[in-house]
Formats: sequence, C-alpha cells, structure tokens
Amino acid sequence: MMSFLQVKADEGMWLMMLIKRLKGQDLQKKGLKLTAEEIYSVNNSSLKDAIVQFDGGCTAEMVSKEGLLFTNHHCGYDKIAALSTPEHDYLTNGFWAMKRSEEIPAKGLWVRSLVRMGDATERINAKLNNNMSADERRKIIDAEYKAIEKENNANGKYTVVVRDFFNGNEFYYFVYQDFKDVRLVGTPPNAIGKYGGDTDNWEWPRHTGDFSVFRVYADANGNPAEYSPNNVPLKPKHHLPISLKPIKPGDYAMIIGFPGRTNRFMTSYGIDQLVNRDYPAWVEASKTAMDVMKKYMDADHATKLNYASQFAAVANYWKNRQGTIESVKKNGTIQDKEKTEKVFQKWANKKANKALYGNVLAEMKAYYQAISSKNVERNYAAQMTRNAKYISYALNLGTLLKNYTAETDAAKKEELKKSIVARTNAMYEKFNPALEQEMLQTMVALYQSRVGSDVASPTLKTPMRLSLAMLPKTLSSQIKKAYWHSSLSPMQLS
Repeated sequence: MMSFLQVKADEGMWLMMLIKRLKGQDLQKKGLKLTAEEIYSVNNSSLKDAIVQFDGGCTAEMVSKEGLLFTNHHCGYDKIAALSTPEHDYLTNGFWAMKRSEEIPAKGLWVRSLVRMGDATERINAKLNNNMSADERRKIIDAEYKAIEKENNANGKYTVVVRDFFNGNEFYYFVYQDFKDVRLVGTPPNAIGKYGGDTDNWEWPRHTGDFSVFRVYADANGNPAEYSPNNVPLKPKHHLPISLKPIKPGDYAMIIGFPGRTNRFMTSYGIDQLVNRDYPAWVEASKTAMDVMKKYMDADHATKLNYASQFAAVANYWKNRQGTIESVKKNGTIQDKEKTEKVFQKWANKKANKALYGNVLAEMKAYYQAISSKNVERNYAAQMTRNAKYISYALNLGTLLKNYTAETDAAKKEELKKSIVARTNAMYEKFNPALEQEMLQTMVALYQSRVGSDVASPTLKTPMRLSLAMLPKTLSSQIKKAYWHSSLSPMQLS
C-alpha cells in the first residue's frame, strides 16, 4: 500500500515522501549515509525504485539490473506451493533454475513498483465539514478518490491507490506500475525456508532461511506485460548493491517496505476488546480449521500441497494473535493507554475544550461495549467463511451471478459465464471433498456453539432453528445432502 521508513529517533512509520521532515542531521550522526533525495526521488533513481510490493501483501527488493528480486520464503510460499506437484515438489525439496529458460512462470503473481506519491489532504478536506453525516462524507471522499485515480493513471498505464491516514484526517495517493510476468528462480527446501515451522514463527532470534528468489519480466520497452516467451528481464531504475562486508554492532539500520497498518493510536477500550474478546475467538476458530486441514494433509501428499498455502496463512495469524494477547497482557499495554487517556481527559475537561472533546472517551467506551458481542461473532464468522470453501466460494459466486443476471449484452454475458465456469473449475482443481465437508460441518458447529442467537448472522441461522443438542447429527446430514446435490459439485459441473 505504501512505503515507510522506521527509525528509533522518531518512532512510528513515515511515508517516504515525508523523509525530509525527519531531523536529517540526527540521522546522519547515527550513521545514515543516504540523503533524502537518494531515498525518495520522483525524477531520479532512488532507493524507492529498488523496493517493490510482492503479490499484494509483501515486500521484495530488486538486487540486479536484470530484474532479479529477493523476498521472504513465506511471501513466495503460495506460488511455490501452487507450482508444486507430487512429482515435482518444489515446496518440499526446493528449486533452482540454472538458466533463464528454466525459470518457472508463477501464474497470478504480480509485483508493484512505486512511481510516486502525493498529498491529497487539503484537496479532500476542503470539501468536508463536521456537519456532514457519515454517508455524505463517504460519498464525497469516494468521488475524490475516483477523480484522483483518473487524473494520475496516464490513461491506464498506472495503477493509482488513494488511502486515508490517521482515521481519515489525512489523505495520500500512490501511483504504481504493476508487472504481471514474474518467474520463480529459486527457493530453499521447506526444511530450511520454514525451519521451526509455526513454533518459531513470530519469535526472535530465528534461524530460518526465510527467502525465495524471483525475476520480473517486461516487454521489449520495459513496460508491464502479461506472460510471453518474448518478454525480457526488467531493467529497474535502481537495484540494491550486495555488500560482502560483515555487519558490526552499532551499524545504522533502517526498515523500508510495505507494511499493512498500525494500531498504535487505538484506545484502551479497543485493545481490551481485541485481546480479551476478538482475538481469543480468532485463535479458537483458526485452530479448529487448522486441525481439520492437518488431518487430511497428513494422510495425503497431494492434499498437503494443495492446502499448504491456506494452512500457512491461517497458522501465521493464529500464532500472531496468540503472541499479541500474551504480549499486551505481559507489558501492561492497556494500563499504559489508560494513563495516557487520563492525561487527555484532564485536558478535555478544560473549559475551552470540554464542549468538543469532553465526552470523546466516554463515547468510545460506549461504542466498544455496544459492538463487543457482534465483533466476537464476526471473528468466528470470518474464520468460517475463509476456511470453508463452500461458503467462501458461494459468497464470491453470488456477486458473479448477480452481474451475470443483470448483464443484457449477449457477448458480455457469455464472457461472464465462461469466467464463472473457469473460476469454479479452478476451485475444484485443488479440492478435497471429504476435507471440505468436515470443514463446513465443524466450523458451522463451532459458530453455533459460541455465538448467541441475538447477534448471529441471519444468513447463518438454519430455518429449523436447530437446538444445540440436535445440531451435530442433523447438520452433518444437511451438509452432505447439500454437497451431493450441489450444481457446483465436480461431478455435475460442465
């Protein structure tokens, strides 16, 4: 989504275009040898041109003038697993291309390179005021987003993303080039790339060979292009030189990349909701889904490969949420927030501030109390819809069929039909029916046992309103009946 610089002297995350706001002399004294222009520049080659977003959720770095890039093993995991078969198990055994012709195209993988970013705060805030409803505000912001995207995409050459920061107080846009021909060059065996498994994940120090190597290709003019044997390695504007000099204690270090988000401004009420209600639900539901997957993955090698990426993704956040719960409680984070809030409340109670800010914390507390049970429901529901393919695909299929039904142009309607069939077939390519039946049954049963009827989603309630005592047996038969009579089952799909 964006690139950040993190430094100890100025805690938090910083947009690269705002690097000049940092105290440059302090950074120089600490050992930084790059100028602000060398880190971020629109007109000249800079560090930003070597740091790319990988597959939508990771960071990678260009390390050669021939498009070679390094990223984490866990970032390439999904595509490495997708390329693996029982006969050519690159995930388990590793892979290394000895020449360009041996590099393997990774279908669906893309790399995003930042061209520039800009500040749209004044432009958007000028059209907003405190008397607007949330819906009015959202409509204006969305309209500005679309206008900014159109103004900066160079007739489709670039992808433009606009985002709000600090809970909608600031707005920035990011102009990217998306490269869609990316090929696997090398990956260590899983025993090295995922050494320690989930036990060591999110733990430090670690001893994992957490890396994989890919190459980005472009057309003859260096522009993004779909896969073609005629494409050539991308020549990036900048790549990172490799130093063989050992690092020393006290050497300057910084992190630059594409993080997801930060919740550092969350109130004590929000943190309490997360660690005592939301995350425990997430952890339990994730572990339940993992247990179902592991049962079938341990029994069949093809299933192990087909579900490896999904299992790893679930396990990653399962471990993260557990660690967050433990760390927040151990470090007294909620208590620290409460101290900060007392200082704020003292300021808010002053005559000049009371009318506008006096009830802020009380309203936030009331908000979290009001959504508490529903948030727990959403966490159980989220894990159910993410892990049970019958549910997750049904949600996507609903949108596709809605568009198909509404389309009046015969040619476009036929294309939508082909897309629906292709997506359905793709889902069943790596699909274990027995696993999915048990997954659906187990996750629905967990949801029903943990979520009160007053907050349960109407679409997840059974018409018969089954009692909990009847649920397992009756639900099992209902799910099996639904599966074998589904128009999407692989036996009936055409």
